Amino acid sequence: MIRYAKLYWLFLAQRFKILMEYRTNFFIGVISTVFLQAASILSIWIVMLNVPVLQGWTYEEILMVYGLLTLAKSLNHMFADNLWPFGWSYVRTGQFDRFLVRPIDPLFHLLADRFCHDGIGHFLVGLFLVIQSSIKLSISWTPLLFFYTAIMVISGGVIFMALNLITCVSAFWIIDSVPVTKVIFETNEFAKYPLNIYPNSIRILMTWVIPYGLASFYPASYILGRDIGVIAWAAPPVAAVLLFIGYRVWQFGMRHYASTGS
Repeated sequence: MIRYAKLYWLFLAQRFKILMEYRTNFFIGVISTVFLQAASILSIWIVMLNVPVLQGWTYEEILMVYGLLTLAKSLNHMFADNLWPFGWSYVRTGQFDRFLVRPIDPLFHLLADRFCHDGIGHFLVGLFLVIQSSIKLSISWTPLLFFYTAIMVISGGVIFMALNLITCVSAFWIIDSVPVTKVIFETNEFAKYPLNIYPNSIRILMTWVIPYGLASFYPASYILGRDIGVIAWAAPPVAAVLLFIGYRVWQFGMRHYASTGS
């Protein structure tokens, strides 16, 4: 574990050296994500202008939900974004083969091969939204609440990573896994809003099947003092189970990988 931590730090340092060669592009990438998030927040604001209270949720409370989801997604963007182009960038070109002849785990190498700096913009936006909504809602932050929020954000990020891992493995058979990954990933749009505004089918989907709601709605409910029971703590075990499943699916795909033949 220590060896891989040191290796990741070396990969990360080299990645930032490359990014700093083109500093303007680096800052444009970070700032552009801020503007994209601002457009989404504007759409929520417009909705809330017409519906000031949505199923018992105010604008500031919905921003808390959105902020937590954005923080979780930012971790996925920064540390696991290389799962998206896995098929067409690594499998199709044969670049994945070079990972198989090196003395480190191929999945670790794939993840460490690229740090996506756009995720920094997402992280800053998510952090701003959580802080801003906390101030507006006069939330009293205790050490336990800080710890809870940090664990939920990390667990949410792992949920995003695990689901992307499970879907990207399809590249071993269909080469371009982006459509498969995108179908699952885009359902996180539902989790930007409180799940209780949706029919039961959507709530079940976002809680137990594609559990993005565990990264947003349930942690936000706990932080806001809403009584939702033990499900407020469900994100860490669900993230661990999904990560285990994702890695086993990855191993299954690896056993059936036949290279490009080139």
